[in-house]
Amino acid sequence: MIASSGRGPMAVIVATAFFFFAGASAWADTTLNVGKASPTSDAIIPVNVGDELGIFKKHGLDLKIVEFGGGSKMAQALVAGAIDIGDGAGTEMAFVAKGAPMIAVCESTSTAPFLGIGLPWDSPIKSLADLKGKIIGVSSPGSFSDWSGHELSRKQGWGENGVTTVGIGNGAVTYLAAFRTHQVDAVIGNTAQFLAFEQTKDGRLLAPVSSYEGKVASGTLFASNQLIASNPAAVRAFLAAWMETVDYMRAHKAETVKLESKINQFNEDVMSREYDLTIGMFTKDCRFDPESLAALKRSFNDLKLVEGDVDMSKLYTDAYLPK
Repeated sequence: MIASSGRGPMAVIVATAFFFFAGASAWADTTLNVGKASPTSDAIIPVNVGDELGIFKKHGLDLKIVEFGGGSKMAQALVAGAIDIGDGAGTEMAFVAKGAPMIAVCESTSTAPFLGIGLPWDSPIKSLADLKGKIIGVSSPGSFSDWSGHELSRKQGWGENGVTTVGIGNGAVTYLAAFRTHQVDAVIGNTAQFLAFEQTKDGRLLAPVSSYEGKVASGTLFASNQLIASNPAAVRAFLAAWMETVDYMRAHKAETVKLESKINQFNEDVMSREYDLTIGMFTKDCRFDPESLAALKRSFNDLKLVEGDVDMSKLYTDAYLPK
């Protein structure tokens, strides 16, 4: 005779239902493929921070994060349907203007202190004024860093040809090679990288581009039209998780610095300095600022990215922001 366990039929049903719904809840997490335009940019890294902290998971999202070597490659992946969400810069809104099946859903950062002008350690250049007539390395033609070089010339009153920009790519090895071969006089790139170069005396930060640029929607989140049509709730959940992550970062410097150091491989001293430079750039509500939109529109004309007048209101939506 089998001894009774004390669990009647109703207990078995309840237990079975519990395990069924627990499994269904875990299974119900939505997987989103998220593309980053840069592996280490501070405007982009909250997606990694939120993923590490489990904030996106809390909002029912399982992120598959893919890194791209520039905003144009990220936009191409969105067009191809390879990713659902793009984590890049406002300049990629030019692709929307050209008819790409994507739309901007959040101005994540307004200014761009995460992007800086770096110099060789022994460069004689001491100020922005010394860059007149110089050659500046940027990630690629038509990129946000490219426009930042031309914007420097405009703000300094040097005219259209006050500096020459050259596409050299991204990353420490690329920057160092350009410095050592004297291919360029300066590079517009990752501020953290130039702060790291200061520790090894390979280079130094002259100034963040935010020292002469205003609001430019330097960080922008995009959603594919396919995701919006098939799962708009996932777009809302992603934006809610992003904003919660940024709130956490503002309130927890030490923890954020540790996480960012782990993610992008810069030491904590560098990331502490970077944090102080950049934490104020994040928007609180993801809404696009008129000043940012005006600057982006000008950039499209300056870089000849889009022909004719652009209706900026057609390139973004705030329909998926938390109410």
